[in-house]
This record gives sequence, C-alpha cells and structure tokens, in this order.
Amino acid sequence: MKLLSVVGARPNFIKIAPFIKAVNKHQSDNLTPNIEHLLVHTGQHYDSKMSDVFFQHLGIPEPDYNLDIGSGSHAYQTGQTMIEFEKVLLKENPDLVIVVGDVNSTIACSLTAVKLGIKIAHIEAGLRSFDRSMPEEINRVLTDAISDFLFVTEKSGMDNLIREGVSSEKIFFVGNLMIDSLISSLPLIDESKILSNLKINPKEYIVLTLHRPSNVDDYEKLKQIVDLINVISEKKKVIFPIHPRTSKNLEQFNLYNELNNSNAHFVEPLGYLDFIKLVKESFIVLTDSGGIQEETTFLGVPCITLRNTTERPVTVEIGTNYLVGEDISKVYDYIKLIFEGKNKIGSIPELWDGNSANRVLNILINNL
Repeated sequence: MKLLSVVGARPNFIKIAPFIKAVNKHQSDNLTPNIEHLLVHTGQHYDSKMSDVFFQHLGIPEPDYNLDIGSGSHAYQTGQTMIEFEKVLLKENPDLVIVVGDVNSTIACSLTAVKLGIKIAHIEAGLRSFDRSMPEEINRVLTDAISDFLFVTEKSGMDNLIREGVSSEKIFFVGNLMIDSLISSLPLIDESKILSNLKINPKEYIVLTLHRPSNVDDYEKLKQIVDLINVISEKKKVIFPIHPRTSKNLEQFNLYNELNNSNAHFVEPLGYLDFIKLVKESFIVLTDSGGIQEETTFLGVPCITLRNTTERPVTVEIGTNYLVGEDISKVYDYIKLIFEGKNKIGSIPELWDGNSANRVLNILINNL
C-alpha cells in the first residue's frame, strides 16, 4: 500500500504528525499490509517560524518532496501547486493521496489526484461555516465533493456531508487528529520555558491571535482591536504572537503608535510547544483561528472567537468557546463574564481521545 500525504501550512503539520507516527508504528511492528508512506510539503508556509520549527517539535520527518510554492494569490498558489504536484503523482503513482484541513494545498492536491484517477482521503472533512466568503469554506466543500474517504472530527461534519448528498459509506467519524498531537505532546509542552522567558505567571495573562482579513485588513476594525488591547491590558497582560499579515497592517495603518499600555506584549510567531503552553496556562484566549477553538476546548481554557461563524460548532455547544462575531464592542461583555467567574465549564467532545490517527489508518487498511 503506497500512501502519499500532503501538508502545506502549520495546521496541516499538527494534523498529519500523529498519522505519520501511526504508519511508522505499523511498519516497525511488521504488520501487514506493508505500507510505503511519502510526505509532500507544498511550501505554502515556507519560512522557519511557520514551517520548520513545527516539523521539529512534532517529530515529522523531512518531506520526501518540497514543492516550494511560497506565497501568492489563491489562484497562483492553487495553480502552481497543481502543476508541481502532478509531477510527483506521475512519478510515484500512489494508491491514495491524504489531504488535511482546508488550505489551498488541500484543494489543489485533491483536484490533481482525482483527475489522475487516484483516490483521496480528507482528514477533517465535513466542517462548515456556511460562509462562502471564506476561501477555506470553498476549499472544504470542493475537497469533500471529490474525496473517497471523509474522516470527520465532530458529528456536525457527518450531518453536513449527508445533507450534501455524500454517501454514508464514505464517511467515518474518527475524532480529531490535532488533539492526538496535543495529547502526545503534553509532556514536552509542560517543559516549555515560554512563561519564564516572557516573565509571566499562569492565569495572569490573555493570549490574542488574529490574522483573518475581515479582522486585520480594515483600518477601522484594526483600530477597534488596538483599543480593545489597550482596555484589557489594564486588567491582565496581553500576549500577542503576531501574524506577519497583522504586523504589516498595524505598521501600514500607523497603529502601533496607538498602543498605550506596557502590559501588551507583541511576540514573534511561536513554535508548537511554546504556543500550546502559552494557551494552556492563559486566563482567556481571544482568536479568529479555527484550530485554537478546538485546542482551548480540550484544555478547558475560555476562548472568545472574533468571527461571525464557526465551522467547529461542538466547541461552542459543549466546549469552552464563545462565538461573539466581528463586532468588537460585544467582546467586552464576554470578558467581563469570564472575569466574574461566570464562564461555562466545557467538556471534551466524543473521540477526542488521542487515538484518531490509529482509527484512520485501520479504516484505510481495511478499505483500500
């Protein structure tokens, strides 16, 4: 059995790492069938802060192929990835291509594979924000439509796929591979020195991450976020691992000068272990990320999501996530609620138990 996995951006690395470990254990135990596994990195996230350090921390081996696509428009990334990935597929002729998440690499490699008659497995299938203005939503819907194996993290994903007419025989509820990575990494996460390096104590700070264009590309919205930082940093330190896009816009809009509190700390993008340690020990996380909603739910940390929709509703329904929308003025009420100790106590969703990658591998072995 020849499997070829594709990664392109940081969330992909976190989700593929436990699958690679499951394959390696299968091989080391000399189980049948014999599995050959290849890893392709498209290079969508290409600098060391966004890529190399995650490979190191997650124990991911050097990719067999690096397409070195780099940054560019959605059309450029998708088109260039298809051209370069086709060369790999024609050379290797795998039995199955495994894609994860919802980035441009996901849809590009899926399209290339299906046109060559190669089967596709989509890890993290079925998630829907129902917001077609998000490029990730388009990538999710199209990838699911052409995949042969759809591996679902939460039951809403199964419902969405059935509603879209996908055969139930293709859908497998396996749990969350990103949580596999978190669970297996906890001993190393706990050893992280990031808190002492930043001179902060547990529960005495708030973590902020923002990168979506709807939040950081508009001057007025970004100004409101700066005002929010100024207010909440009077109560707790704010640690802001800043995305290159956000930093560029703060500079362009001359908004760094609007920050007036020394309790706000902007730090470079962090490696996986340091970042999760920072989240794990935080008082609140404010974010517009998808994956962080899941990580905070597993860790029991209150999360305020600055988006109008979420493709991960289980984090709101039973987790610790609050979906507050993009109206920054509404954030203050939720922060007040949490400061008063009235935040909800979440629970861990079904099958988020650290064994999802093994379920995926067993399904592939039994069905390919």
